[in-house]
Amino acid sequence: MKPDTADQHWNDQWQSIEENSKWLVPEKDVQAWAAGLAKGARILDLGAGVGRHALWLTAQGFDVVALDAAPGGLAEIEKAGGVSTVLARMDKLPFADHAFDHVLSWNVIYHGDEDILLRTIAEMRRVLKPGGSFMGTMLSKRRLPHEQANYAGREISRNTWVFDAPGTDKMHPHYFCAAADLLALFSGFECLKLEDREHEKPGSYHWHLRMERL
Repeated sequence: MKPDTADQHWNDQWQSIEENSKWLVPEKDVQAWAAGLAKGARILDLGAGVGRHALWLTAQGFDVVALDAAPGGLAEIEKAGGVSTVLARMDKLPFADHAFDHVLSWNVIYHGDEDILLRTIAEMRRVLKPGGSFMGTMLSKRRLPHEQANYAGREISRNTWVFDAPGTDKMHPHYFCAAADLLALFSGFECLKLEDREHEKPGSYHWHLRMERL
């Protein structure tokens, strides 16, 4: 099984996204993070989906590049206009070293095994300027028992699970981690904020993290 295939599911989702979808609304955490950034800063939205954050950040005066492996989402962003789009995988970023002031990746980089995740974090560090920031989410290990209660699943490699959940992205590899694992993965970053938070569904724990590139 390929270790990073969730973009196939999301590309299908973006073909028929509804006008009132939550995937069109920017997260309050992202808005709060952006309020502390210098206007005009160059931001990579890694795994931009249909552009809820890329479009909002652009409207706030930032220079944003929206990258995704799902062309359907990028097509929606291009319809809105004003944001540069790039079709690429998260572990092979087609940018020069130190090309960005900040990287945002919301509910994205845990879609893969540990090798994919380590390569992705190394790529984020490479394209960030020293002192730049990363804002994003990871899946908490506290979430795993809740997923196992709902679906049969199996661990295909360390911390990486797939579930028998047809019609959802849970069929594709997801990486669940404890805080110690997460901090070890982000070598070369200083942790500024780390919080394990339940999202809208019971048991939907995500790490919310903000890191500084050393």
